Amino acid sequence: MAGIFGKSLRIGIAIVALALPQAGWAHGPSRQKVTESIVIDAPPAKVWATIADFHDMSWLPGIVKTTGAGGNEPDTATRQLTLDNGATIDESLYKYDAGEMSYSYRIDNVDVKVLPVNNYSSTIAVLPAEGGKSTVEWRGAFYRGYPNNDPPPELNDEAAIKAVTAVYRKGLESLKKKVEAGK
Repeated sequence: MAGIFGKSLRIGIAIVALALPQAGWAHGPSRQKVTESIVIDAPPAKVWATIADFHDMSWLPGIVKTTGAGGNEPDTATRQLTLDNGATIDESLYKYDAGEMSYSYRIDNVDVKVLPVNNYSSTIAVLPAEGGKSTVEWRGAFYRGYPNNDPPPELNDEAAIKAVTAVYRKGLESLKKKVEAGK
């Protein structure tokens, strides 16, 4: 009896040992993260007033229209961003804290040709900075646009990071100009 179990165990260990090196090859994409921030010469309350409405993305370049429902109510609020090229991005709010001057949202639907990401979530927050100024931090986490191994260059990790970073930088620079011009 022991001989049969011993042989079966050795065969089982051999199969596992052969499969383990290949398990690494089957690994899919890793979650990517981007954080951008900017200092704005205005008090936090003024900056927050500009971005606090989940349905107002007028400060983000490339957005020609925002429609939505649910106000600033987490798990209820949704918005659709219409880009200057006619494409749309559907988003939903899952956390909103006016006291902390931050909110978090996710993209529910976007064509990867528009923004090469999947499973995207983001938080934007206004923080106090020295001298009565504000720091706005925008951070996101996402997977690349191509969920399988060997993505095409336009849907790989680098393309996703580059695209999100560009949106954040342009958005924060535009927000800074808008708020500081209204002083």
